Amino acid sequence: MKGVILAGGLGTRLYPLTKITNKHLLPVGKEPMILNPVKQLISAGINNILVVTSKEHMGDVVRLLGSGRDYGCSFTFKVQEEAKGIANALLLAEDFVNKDSITVILGDNIATHSIKPYVDNFIRQESGAKVLLRKVSDPERYGVAALDEQNVIEIEEKPNKPKSDYAVIGIYMFDHKVFDIIKSIRPSSRGEYEITSVNNVYLEKKELTYDILGGEWTDAGTFESLQYANEILLKYDNTIIDS
Repeated sequence: MKGVILAGGLGTRLYPLTKITNKHLLPVGKEPMILNPVKQLISAGINNILVVTSKEHMGDVVRLLGSGRDYGCSFTFKVQEEAKGIANALLLAEDFVNKDSITVILGDNIATHSIKPYVDNFIRQESGAKVLLRKVSDPERYGVAALDEQNVIEIEEKPNKPKSDYAVIGIYMFDHKVFDIIKSIRPSSRGEYEITSVNNVYLEKKELTYDILGGEWTDAGTFESLQYANEILLKYDNTIIDS
């Protein structure tokens, strides 16, 4: 199992904080934001990690993370030349991943409790994909999962009328087939290669499972959620709690 942290994008919702720095380097609690997903992967036993970020901020990200020696892991870095969606950024990980499976975390996802139980569940699954869900008050901001008693039956990207309150948060697990799937999808009406399109292919193949993330969580992409991220990580002193 390898790890991928997607830390590109423009961070426009946090402007002007992001005028001179990458969103994922903003302080959350006592550390830069990106260290939370780093610690999450390490907590799950994933020590070989690719970080994808923009060319404008690659130097700053590398200066912070280095080789990974300080964190007990190994980092590889890739530049995302253009912001064309999450799936497009993930495609940069193809050579890094090779035939392994991967856990992917969007760099602004902040969680207090370890994702290890869900990663272990996926490893036992052996193939396909897994998404993590969370009940939210504003599901129209996310990909939204419609559920029956045991399965995801549909995922809709940022719907005007969500069919549930369960958001697909930015933590995903995939087998190596994900790259062929990415190459097969088309851009959305926003001109982006959506990760929801990838998940829906797995869903059609009946190879998509889900778990509901425990502990506290937020995506730190708005001023309000950034404030909340600071509050929850200060409460736990930026440590990852065993689930």
